[in-house]
Amino acid sequence: MIPKKIESAMNEQVQKEFASAYLYLSMSAWADANSWPGMATWLRAQWEEEIAHGMRFYSFITDRGGRVDLKALEAPESKFTSPLDIFERALANEQKVTASINDLYELAQNQKDFASYPLLDWFASEQVEEENSVGQIVDDLRRVGDSGEALMLIDHRLSTRTPA
Repeated sequence: MIPKKIESAMNEQVQKEFASAYLYLSMSAWADANSWPGMATWLRAQWEEEIAHGMRFYSFITDRGGRVDLKALEAPESKFTSPLDIFERALANEQKVTASINDLYELAQNQKDFASYPLLDWFASEQVEEENSVGQIVDDLRRVGDSGEALMLIDHRLSTRTPA
């Protein structure tokens, strides 16, 4: 049986994962509208990954006899100024998610909820990968600045990503 505090916190995490997905979908729409199809593809793949993360918490809650209580999603940001703006915000979002996972880990430790550790271990490792992946894109975009040719190369590289 899942402890009530853990159940509540994981329900909040489900909402955060779906809100993150919604943000990535909004970013993808901006990239599509601004003729960055590779970036749009990468961002849609990230949207799918965030949905899968939310469902991973969803299943964990139900597998432990808990109840999923879905929270409302606010409209995501939809006004962006550049590819760099998009990916800097994506990095900030991933850092926020990492902090939330760390808070869940601390709660599980305080509640002595050892059954949650494997799930949270997976997410802690996943967030290292997430921040590194987005951080590399930010670094690349900062490096190339406004160079159209270089931006097109980055866009092309990002088009090769497929959903996990």
